[in-house]
Amino acid sequence: MGPGIVILFSLFGVLNGQGGKQMSIEECCKDGRDRGIDNQDCTALPLISESTTCRIVQEQCCATVLEDSICTNGINMAKDQGGCDTQFPGSTCETKTTRMCCDCCLLGRAAQEKGLPCDHSLSLGYQCGLVSRACCDDGAPDVKTITLVPDKDNEALTGKDDPLLNECSNAKCAQECVGNGTCACFKGYKLKPDGKNCEDINECLLGASNCRGGERCINTLGSFRCQREVSCGTGYELTDSNNCKDIDECESGTHNCAPDFMCQNTQGSFRCRPKNQCGDGYIQDALGSCIDINECLAQTGPCHPGQSCMNTVGSFTCQRNSVNCGRGYHLNDNGNRCVDIDECKGPDGECAGHGCINLVGSFRCECKIGFIFNSISRVCEDINECRHYPGRLCAHKCENAVGSYKCSCTQGFKLASDGRNCDDLNECESSPCSQECANVYGSYQCYCRRGYQLSDRDGINCEDIDECALPTGGHICSYRCHNTPGSFHCNCPATGYTLAPNGRSCQDVDECVTGTHTCSETESCFNVQGGFRCLSFECPPNYRRAGEKARVERSDTVRCVKSCQPNDISCVLDPVHSVSHTVISMPTFREFTRPEEIVFLRTMSMAHSSPHISSDIVFDILEGNVQNSFDIVKREEHGIIVGVVRQVKPLIGPLNMVLKLAMNYVTSGVVSHRNIVSVHIFVSEFWF
Repeated sequence: MGPGIVILFSLFGVLNGQGGKQMSIEECCKDGRDRGIDNQDCTALPLISESTTCRIVQEQCCATVLEDSICTNGINMAKDQGGCDTQFPGSTCETKTTRMCCDCCLLGRAAQEKGLPCDHSLSLGYQCGLVSRACCDDGAPDVKTITLVPDKDNEALTGKDDPLLNECSNAKCAQECVGNGTCACFKGYKLKPDGKNCEDINECLLGASNCRGGERCINTLGSFRCQREVSCGTGYELTDSNNCKDIDECESGTHNCAPDFMCQNTQGSFRCRPKNQCGDGYIQDALGSCIDINECLAQTGPCHPGQSCMNTVGSFTCQRNSVNCGRGYHLNDNGNRCVDIDECKGPDGECAGHGCINLVGSFRCECKIGFIFNSISRVCEDINECRHYPGRLCAHKCENAVGSYKCSCTQGFKLASDGRNCDDLNECESSPCSQECANVYGSYQCYCRRGYQLSDRDGINCEDIDECALPTGGHICSYRCHNTPGSFHCNCPATGYTLAPNGRSCQDVDECVTGTHTCSETESCFNVQGGFRCLSFECPPNYRRAGEKARVERSDTVRCVKSCQPNDISCVLDPVHSVSHTVISMPTFREFTRPEEIVFLRTMSMAHSSPHISSDIVFDILEGNVQNSFDIVKREEHGIIVGVVRQVKPLIGPLNMVLKLAMNYVTSGVVSHRNIVSVHIFVSEFWF
């Protein structure tokens, strides 16, 4: 038992009990203690005596047992765990009591461990003082300790007289000091390397806990605790001893009982019981209201055979039964006998126009074709032939009718003369298409003439195809494309081009050949794409035109060779042997992806000369290479050395330029002579 004390005064020797039984005050207390041991609610104990004094003693003895148990839980927690940081179970009042007893016990144990007297003079209150002294006395070791506070008969040793006390005072230990000034630690702690301070031992990491399977070790200062890993479930809570305890929803106020109901705790839940009791003939509903009981609905009726039960508010009445004829019968005129009803009498009877046959207590209908008699509802019902004979009556669709059925066809078909099969409908006879129509089985297909396409909206009308707007429309015509209904036509630039026979490409007009140029007699006509150029090339001094012909004769190349005067040494030493002019015309490349070869410079030198003579030909671009748009490479073709001029970057026309090239003939590393070629390039603004 804990430190609680019950003081009973013999107020009355004997108290009046229930039913006249005489109960002593000790019996009242014993009843309360027994109920406290069973953890019953001390504020709602059953009445065992009409005596107020017995009632008070009963409740106080019950409360004392509960308080002792609650306080003992706190004391055990302080002894087992060495701390009071654990969540305490129970109500707020129980939590405070458990925490107070735990803290006061720790205070007594600390006083004992530090050698302080257990009977201290602190004003801790009566119950806390009892707990502190009990824990201090209970934790005292068997060996003799030093008493620092004098008692009534002996004086305490002072630090001056006790050498052990002097050594411990100098040691400055954090927790406790043993012989020779050596520091030690409380249970659950270990000494730090400095020999004075203590640190907590993590029993969970060291595996020194005694937690069972399904429990998790949680370290605390100076100790540890084991906690269940699986929750207790609804209506229960986990205690410090890792057990599941029922939650008293009635005491904690977490129930949802209505004001007219009283909460009664059960294991894992609670019940709401009505406070008010209903009278006879009434029952309480879920809201606590009294509602009438219909006694006539009971499995065994309250009335005698031959009587009918009539419910009333809060009661019922029994009435004598009258003669009740079954179905198909009615009372005779005297009201004492049941006779058959002839349901077939009347214009239509019960069969609604169908044949009717009267039977004793019943009747039967002779249904017409397309109907069937329902023995439960006793009427003639229409037969759904389409559902009873699926796929056997109609070729396409079957529609039920009253007493019959009819066939119909899907779209694209018409009903045949037999009323069951379907014939194909030639929709093209009604000209549903805007241009051409082709009948197919059960449908039709519209199609269009060349240059038109079927509309996506209705699949009937034909729309003009804009060939110029197609993804490939830009390649249909060389220059410009003009759409026309059902077709298209191409145009070429106004001058310099003519439409090719294919009606799409643009062909260059060679004005120099057709004689439509405007060059003078002193100029040469050079055809370019989309036009012509009138150019006049004169040979420089000491050069003459090779193959001199009439100036009016068309030629794309003019070549001047060196012709020195006798004894003209400077002319003879000039390394340039020939000067040539050539004209080329090219389009603006719309898609320039790789180098384009535009000029070929052929020489008369063989690729493999005499092994005794080291000779070579070096090609070079001297002038006019705008933005490095050209390069020149050397190539061997059929044993002859050829210089190839390539366009390596795109050029956007119209553009005119002169590219000056050199063919250097090298012998033994020295340029023996060279030929100059000026290429007059005319870039058209068009890609064709």
